[in-house]
Amino acid sequence: MARTWTYHYNGSTIEVKNSLTLAELYVNGKLQDNHNGLSFSGKLTGRLESGEEIKASLGGSFSIECSLFVNNELQTPISS
Repeated sequence: MARTWTYHYNGSTIEVKNSLTLAELYVNGKLQDNHNGLSFSGKLTGRLESGEEIKASLGGSFSIECSLFVNNELQTPISS
């Protein structure tokens, strides 16, 4: 089952999408990183237009969760 987490940060929209065989990181609708293949964990990276670093970590035992960091600060999703 596919799942999407959406974050807003300083006017930018960050989305992390995950399905059984694909994880993707989008910033303002543009793909920045992806991971293909069957996996129960993964890491995605990107940058905002301002140059700030984005790191997303996917994983979990019974359900997949997403932790997103901008400049090493944990962000809270507006929807998941």
